[in-house]
Amino acid sequence: MNPKARTKINAVIVLVFLTITSIFVLYPVVYVISAAFSPGNSIASLNIIPFGDGVTLEHFRHLFTSTNYPIWFKNTLIIALATSISTVLIASLGAYVFSRFRFTLRKSLMTALLILQIFPSFVGMAAIYVILLRIGGHDTLWGLVLVYVAGNVPYNTWLVKSYLDTIPRSLDEAAIIDGASHFKTWLMIIMPVARPILTFLAIASFTGPWMDFIFPKLVLRSAHKQTLALGLFSFITDKKNEFTNFAAGSLLVAIPFIIFFVTFQKYLITSLGASTVKE
Repeated sequence: MNPKARTKINAVIVLVFLTITSIFVLYPVVYVISAAFSPGNSIASLNIIPFGDGVTLEHFRHLFTSTNYPIWFKNTLIIALATSISTVLIASLGAYVFSRFRFTLRKSLMTALLILQIFPSFVGMAAIYVILLRIGGHDTLWGLVLVYVAGNVPYNTWLVKSYLDTIPRSLDEAAIIDGASHFKTWLMIIMPVARPILTFLAIASFTGPWMDFIFPKLVLRSAHKQTLALGLFSFITDKKNEFTNFAAGSLLVAIPFIIFFVTFQKYLITSLGASTVKE
């Protein structure tokens, strides 16, 4: 077999493999989208062919008129925004301190942050429950935000510190010579230069609360305080089999993700190009 024919055969094999893989990856997504617009409730009644049962908007109407979906969505959005903003501010400020200052127990504190991140989060669930109960954070949105931020800070402080170590100290020195305080240097000089890593941190912190189920189940008890994960799970329990309503609610969750990523993608690319600094 000549090399040209062998190349064509290899290309066909690769194309077939990638096509089959794409079908396996995309079919579940398309099926969920189809279920959100299909009549009926049970997953057993759905056609295996996407959109084979027709199209209806009844499930979306049901979510906004017969359930607390708007409240779940609002609670989750508030928690996600508060977690993202708090994580960026606390992690970046802590990273700046560890990156730019030398003080007693600096290495010990950094090691402690790393050790804290090693243990799985559910190990301290009993302690988290007791602490929130003592400080009045149980069954509150701010209590859940506190849990998320506490879990995000250790690793992300290390992550941001590693990035800040690559930023020349001459920028800090120039700002201090011009009369800026350390806080103003962090806010006006370091934060803009570190936009790429901070943007990534904001996106990662924003997406977490939308998908988490364990900690909202631990912290939140009232029906009007539930998040989307808790609310949507109630559609597919042992007593209920409303998969199409679950699919419709899950599909709507993608809206803030799309807006968030589209908004920050351009900003992230711009920041990567603008943050190149020479010593």
